[in-house]
Amino acid sequence: MSSEERLAKLPAKLQNVVRMLAGAPKVLKTEMLLAFAQKMPPLPAGMQGRLEQVHECTTPFFVHAEIENAQVRLYFDAPKEAPTVRAFAGMLAEGLEGESPEAVLGVPEDFYTLARLEEIITPLRLRGLQAVLSRIKRQVREALESNPRG
Repeated sequence: MSSEERLAKLPAKLQNVVRMLAGAPKVLKTEMLLAFAQKMPPLPAGMQGRLEQVHECTTPFFVHAEIENAQVRLYFDAPKEAPTVRAFAGMLAEGLEGESPEAVLGVPEDFYTLARLEEIITPLRLRGLQAVLSRIKRQVREALESNPRG
C-alpha cells in the first residue's frame, strides 16, 4: 500500500497534521512539534485519577479516552518540561479529538512514519507515541463495549 493510500485511511484532521509534518524540512519539524506541545489541552478539573499512565514513555505521561455523543474525547497529562510527549498529545488531540470511535480505531499504529517523525525523534520516543495511540484505541474499544451507543 502506498503512502498516499495509507494517508487516505486517516481521519481528515490527522491527515492534515501528518501532511504538514511530512512536508516540512527537518529544521522546521522541531519547531512544529514545539507548537503542538503548546496545544496540548489542559486537563479539566476532576480528571485526575481517571487517566492511565503510559509506561512505555520515558517521561510520566497519562491518557484517557472516552466516548461522548458518538465522538472520542481525549485527555492528557504530562509535565510542562516534557515537550516531546506534550507534542504527541497536541498532535493526537488535534488529529483525533471529536472523531468517531471507528475512525480512531482505524488509525494505523505506525501512522507517525507518514509524517517522517523518525527524522527528528528517537526510536524509543516513537515507541512511546505508538504506545499512547494503543492505549487510546484500547480505551475506545472498552468504552464501546461498555456502552455500544456511545
